[in-house]
Amino acid sequence: MTTLFTSDHEWLQIDGDTATIGITDFAQNQLGDVVFVELPKAGRTLKKAETAATVESVKAASDVYAPVSGEVIESNDALAADPSLINSDPQGKAWFFKLKLADKSELDGLMDEAAYKAQTE
Repeated sequence: MTTLFTSDHEWLQIDGDTATIGITDFAQNQLGDVVFVELPKAGRTLKKAETAATVESVKAASDVYAPVSGEVIESNDALAADPSLINSDPQGKAWFFKLKLADKSELDGLMDEAAYKAQTE
């Protein structure tokens, strides 16, 4: 499995033609305590850079963008039930949704962990 990052602070774990997507620890630190999350429904087709989800915290609301194009095959029901998972385990249990990749070449513009860490320092 490969993990990639966007400049908008989303992470993707790539497994074959499926991407699991969430927000980074850096992003959840910026947001503060998360109180609500709206996730895309299975079957929805997303285009790269389209708003896919919304996160609301005590500080602000923020959109989560689709880092790549594809079809949503699953949303994280546990996260919808307990949005605070974003604060406690942002790059683990708090994944947002899974996408079936439409075009793997869209992964080419994303960052590896070292490049992402350099951007957020």
